[in-house]
Amino acid sequence: MPKIIISEDCGNSPKNIFVQELTIALGSGDVSSVLNRVTDDIRWNILGERVIQGKDHLAEALEKANKVVELTVHHVATHGRAGAVNGARKFINKNAQAFCHVYEFRDAKGTSIKEITSYVIEVE
Repeated sequence: MPKIIISEDCGNSPKNIFVQELTIALGSGDVSSVLNRVTDDIRWNILGERVIQGKDHLAEALEKANKVVELTVHHVATHGRAGAVNGARKFINKNAQAFCHVYEFRDAKGTSIKEITSYVIEVE
């Protein structure tokens, strides 16, 4: 499990908590937690890198992902059927990235995600 650093202002609504927990699950490689929070036809567009479609492909990608040793969540915002999280992550190989995940909920209830668009840049 990576070291998790969370801003104190992130947990002010159930949807914020939901996407924060999903972001932590994505970063820590917790495949079952991720799969419990997404639709069967999930689409994850990691811009400039690849598009992952469906739960099976998502699980496979998460199992092959680089190991994150530290995950920082700076901000979480949700409204209606959308949410976003920005933060940073450090990997076991010492590389680091800044990221922003934009989530689209299946519906306004905010109980599952149907699409993720991720913006990721390498940082020092």
